[in-house]
Amino acid sequence: MKKGFTLLELLIVIIIVGVMATLGLTQYTAVVERSRGAEARQILGQLRSVCAALYMDGNNVSMCTDGNLGLGNAAGQIPNTLCNQSHFFRYIQTAVTQPDQISFQALRCTADGKSPQHTGGGTVTLVVDYGAGTATWNSPNGY
Repeated sequence: MKKGFTLLELLIVIIIVGVMATLGLTQYTAVVERSRGAEARQILGQLRSVCAALYMDGNNVSMCTDGNLGLGNAAGQIPNTLCNQSHFFRYIQTAVTQPDQISFQALRCTADGKSPQHTGGGTVTLVVDYGAGTATWNSPNGY
């Protein structure tokens, strides 16, 4: 009697390995995309610090303009209205209804940003209240 594997057993093993590889690749790409959010958190924290220094000078977030924060589309600036080949996100700031609050947002590039692009977009938001000394992070996309 010969010993060995049947064709059916080999096919079952190949199918199981294929399913496991597909699930593993899907999870891997999700983890890598979440790690790209570290760029957003780091730059939003940098914007918060620069704005805090400006806030201390005038007790108002009105000094936290794009130019004062280093936001823009020129070389050496943090991209704000267009995606840049050196960043995964573009960054915007908006004053909230109160003079002590400001909101910073990182928007995931879906074109023209650092490769690879993300097809689904995504955001990371930081709302800072300098009067109360609080900061609230929000990221519905898992960044």
